[in-house]
Amino acid sequence: MTMIISGDNGLTYPNSTVQASAGVVLQVVNATTSTPTTITTSAFTATALTASITPKFSTSKILVFGQIYVTISASTAQPVITLYKGSSAVFANGYGFGDIYTTSGGYSEAILSFSFLDSPATTSNTTYTIYGKNGSGLNSTSFGDVNRIAVITLMEIAA
Repeated sequence: MTMIISGDNGLTYPNSTVQASAGVVLQVVNATTSTPTTITTSAFTATALTASITPKFSTSKILVFGQIYVTISASTAQPVITLYKGSSAVFANGYGFGDIYTTSGGYSEAILSFSFLDSPATTSNTTYTIYGKNGSGLNSTSFGDVNRIAVITLMEIAA
């Protein structure tokens, strides 16, 4: 019986199947953008913050985390972010991962951060994109800024 042990590829069994130890980080993908996306609608809309990963195992988990800078033009704007996998929301409640809400004031700035552990159950290329909306549907919200970097990081973790 032949067995190959490699730190890069996990454990290869005689029938050529490969397994990785649970909890091991298999790969990391990081993407950044400084391209702003201005949104005036209360419908979730794709921002420029996106990254893709091709899991090595269908049993892997993908830990997604990052942050995006937002500005609002008036107190009636309410920025909200959520995460999409392909064209489907992975967290689809009305307030997504978080929002900024104020009842007074005007122009505001903040950083919205997030993290999510996904089980994509595939070895196909998978794209994750941050979507934003203006929860109030009034005025405008800008997701991202030319002077600040928005970041998304994908970590494949063996299950």
